[in-house]
Formats: sequence, C-alpha cells, structure tokens
Amino acid sequence: TGCLLASSLRLLSFDCGCSYVGRRPLRSGQYSTITDMALQSGRGTVSLPSKAAERAVGRWLLVCSGTVAGAVILGGVTRLTESGLSMVDWHLIREMKPPTSQEEWEAEFQKYQQFPEFKILNHDMTLAEFKFIWYMEYSHRMWGRIVGLAYILPGAYFWRKGWLSRGMKGRVLALCGLVCFQGLLGWYMVKSGLEEKPESYDIPRVSQYRLAAHLGSALVLYCASLWTSLSLLLPQHKLPETRQLLWLRRFAGGTAGLVFITALSGAFVAGLDAGLVYNSFPKMGESWIPEDLFTFSPILKNVFENPTMVQFDHRILGVTSVTAITVLYFLSRRIPLPRRTKMAAATLLALAYAQVTLGISTLLMYVPTPLAATHQSGSLALLSGALWLMNELRRVPK
Repeated sequence: TGCLLASSLRLLSFDCGCSYVGRRPLRSGQYSTITDMALQSGRGTVSLPSKAAERAVGRWLLVCSGTVAGAVILGGVTRLTESGLSMVDWHLIREMKPPTSQEEWEAEFQKYQQFPEFKILNHDMTLAEFKFIWYMEYSHRMWGRIVGLAYILPGAYFWRKGWLSRGMKGRVLALCGLVCFQGLLGWYMVKSGLEEKPESYDIPRVSQYRLAAHLGSALVLYCASLWTSLSLLLPQHKLPETRQLLWLRRFAGGTAGLVFITALSGAFVAGLDAGLVYNSFPKMGESWIPEDLFTFSPILKNVFENPTMVQFDHRILGVTSVTAITVLYFLSRRIPLPRRTKMAAATLLALAYAQVTLGISTLLMYVPTPLAATHQSGSLALLSGALWLMNELRRVPK
C-alpha cells in the first residue's frame, strides 16, 4: 500500500516538480527517503518545491542578475556619452516605438531643443548627432523594460506552478517591486537634468544624489538576485564553526559592504564629472591633500558636491577596498577551506587589482569612454566576487 501511494503521489507531482513524503522503490528493491519532504496528514499532503524546481529558480535569478548588470553597464555608457537627457519625456508603452520618418525625427529634435542641455551645451548639434544620443538613451530604457519582463513573467510562471516556497514568494515579490521602483527612479533622475536653472551656467546634468540613488537601487537588486541564485545553485559547504572561520566570515561581509560603498561613490564621481579634476596618481596635483578639499560651506556639503572631495573619497575607498581584499585573501589561506572557496578568494583578489589598475588608467588618460565603461563594469565584477566568497562562507542552517 505504501509503494502504491508513493507511486500515485509521484505521478501527481510530475508536472509541478514537487516531492512528497514517502519511500520510492529502487531497482535493487530497496527504498530511499525523498530528500525534499512534505507535510502529510489525514487532511492531505502539502508539498514543498523540489531540488529541480530550486535549480530552475536559481538559474532564472542568475539570468535576471545578468540583465541587471547589462542595464548598469549600458546606463554607465549612456552617462559617459552624455546621452541621458536626449529623451525629454517618459511613456511606458508609447515611447517603445522609435521615430521612423524624417518628420517624426525633426519633431523629437525640436522637443530636445527646448531644454537646457541643447541651449547651453549642444546648441550646434545636428540631427544625425542627436539620433546617436537618442538611440543610446532609447536602448537603455528598452533594456530596462527587458529587465522588468525577465523578473515578472517567469516569476508569475513559477508562482503558478508551485515552485516557490513561502519565503521565496516574498523575496520574488520584493525583487519585482524593486524593478518597478527602479524604472520610476530612473525617470525621476532624468527630470532633474531637464529643469531650467536660470542662476546657473554650468553644464546641465542630472542630480548626483538621484544618480546615486538610481545606481544604488540597481546594485541592491543585482546583489539580492545574485545572492539568492548562488544560494540555490551552489551546494553549501559544511564548514567547522571555529573562531577563525567566524572572524573570516564577518571580515568578508564587511569587505563586501566596503566594495558596495566604493561602487556607489562612483555615481557621485560620474554625476559631478569629478574624474576630470586632478588627473594624476598617487598625488592629487602636487600634494597628497589638495587645498580645495573644503571649499564649500557647510563642510559636509563637500562630501557630495565638491568634485575634488568626491574624487578624493573615491580614491581612499578604492585603496581601502583593495587593502581589505588583500588581507582577506591571506587570512583565507590560513584556514582549511574547500577548493571552490579558495578559488573564490583568489578570484576576488585578481578582480580587485584589475579594477584598481583600470581606475588609475582611466584617471590618468582623462576618462576615455571605453576605458571608463570597462572600469564601471569592473565594479560589478568585483562586487560579484565578494558576494560569491560570502556565499561560500555562509553558515549551514541547523
């Protein structure tokens, strides 16, 4: 009777990939308990997602994190090519169709001519040049829509199939909500660069605060998706809970947080074009600490609005991050760790030195677009390496 019941339950669970309590017959005639157990009572059976379903969800979130990375990289290139203010309005559906006729292009160009960027910076721009920056921003916005669909449609499918546990349902809802919030925040950021500022003759640009918020929410979305996918896809190590391992785990978490803050500080560098001041290293000009570091009042204003201070802070954070990663690597060598964990630590170290080399090169060469875009992409790679190592060191739940 037990074998017959188990067989019936397996037939019922074939379509949704769920496992049930019971024992299944093997070819040898023995029995093995199904790993993903379900709650069985006289009132019926409540199923939990199987390992196969977890792997499918993990792969989906890994793809989603890749689409977010693509959006961050494309957004960085859009900022570097000063294309972000070329589309002066936002419509979820209507703007998906680009201009196709000469009349439509001229109408779009005329709308752009009404805003500060054209009046102050691009007053001699031709229609052909406008098309280039317009398509850059259009690609970024369309990619954002692809990111939203990549989260929402498969998430709804997995929910309907019953492949999400209760905790995972909450996490998926949070991720989908963050995607929608990210799109609205992007338009809120663009609006800050379209506002008329009669008292200012500076180059029109978006608010560095809104740019940092837009990048920060994208990084949170990326980290949450990547962490969840790694947790579902990578088998967890059963590491002995020693004092050394506990300290290493905490140090790895702190280092990952430092890498995140360093990447976020890059938004202020980009927003203020701070990479175009003091293009020397390791000194800033002729001194280690430039004289115009505290020119704004109150003093705290310098941290977020003074290009010199913003670049200085980014340098300090970058050097501190590399130092922390180096220490983390050598600490990991003193503890017996699995091969995959050692590989994560070594990869993180290599990424850190590659990233600092890219950063210094970008500064010394006056921020060429290809090199600056590679440096921005490197921040994502470095953050990914830090998350991978943290995931390798995570505690095994009891």
